Amino acid sequence: MKLPAFTVALAASLLSSVHINAADLTAGMTEGKAEFKSMGSLAFGPDGILFVADTKSAAIVALATGDTKPGEKKVVKLDGLDAKLAAQLGVTVDQLQISDMAVNPLSRSVYFSVARGRGPDAIPVLMRTTGAGALEEVPLEKIKHVRAQLPDAPLDGVTGDERRRSNPRMESITDIAFLENRVMVAGLSNEEFSSTLRAIPFPFKTVSGGTTVEIYHGAHGKFETKSPVRTFVPFMIGKEPELLAAYTCTPLVRFPVNELKPGAKIRGRTIAELGNRNRPLDMIVYKKDGKDFLLLANSSRGVMKINTDGIENAPAIEDRVEDTKGQPYETVADWKGIEQLDLLDPEHAMVLCRTDAGLNLESRLLP
Repeated sequence: MKLPAFTVALAASLLSSVHINAADLTAGMTEGKAEFKSMGSLAFGPDGILFVADTKSAAIVALATGDTKPGEKKVVKLDGLDAKLAAQLGVTVDQLQISDMAVNPLSRSVYFSVARGRGPDAIPVLMRTTGAGALEEVPLEKIKHVRAQLPDAPLDGVTGDERRRSNPRMESITDIAFLENRVMVAGLSNEEFSSTLRAIPFPFKTVSGGTTVEIYHGAHGKFETKSPVRTFVPFMIGKEPELLAAYTCTPLVRFPVNELKPGAKIRGRTIAELGNRNRPLDMIVYKKDGKDFLLLANSSRGVMKINTDGIENAPAIEDRVEDTKGQPYETVADWKGIEQLDLLDPEHAMVLCRTDAGLNLESRLLP
């Protein structure tokens, strides 16, 4: 797929306008049961192909959903999504986990990676909305699919002291996106610089080691190599595609895609510090009034609308930052409780919104 003249990430979410030979994309797939130990990040590629992160297995699974019929452009509002999913899966709401959400740019159906239950025995399930506004489980017993296994995944086991015990395998994949003919993957590896980015060619053949990355974290006042990217988007800067990546506490960092080579070690360019004591949750890029904006949902700092003007010449942050610095942003005051977001169409976002009554799914006009 050629790079479009407009924002790469927006093009990736409007793949229906790109002509791709679907047979070539599914040629290496086998038809049968798609096995998962877990389901995390989701991302759509062309022709209804859905990429699903199986974090516990440290693998990306491409599913040919066959969901390619164009969907209607309409307002979406589904209150109590968590309760509806739980009832359909036969569990209580407190035994349901929603890991990620992705909108199919062709059908406009919304897909959810869900865990039925908690802990090591939780069962991964893929759910989606239907044209009638209902929910259904995506059948995986007989589906064309192919798996890409990460060769340098971190240990699957609990490590650390009593204060910071964790299983690094559960961060082997923290976010994914489709760009041109590659699946972009963020997460941790077993390398000394464990924070890793990958550009895996699709259709999958062999998967090489990732690119280990270093960043300067202004809020912490030091270079870091072990904290993973939490969420990212592909973005065209000048004539080259880059990744704009957000980390916990909350640096925003540029990575040129052409530097993501197996075994390489690179340093990102920190262009914003968006405030500490905060975890970025999800991010999209969109165009409005002829300008590109980032929309970043956060755990404790609301939804930020980040201006990308001048981003190509933004100076690198290489000194300690006490509050915020870099690319300007505004907080979208009436977007509260947003936990996930994706583009529905060029004018609307689809969001998961936490309320006192539960989790709602709704489409909103982009700010």
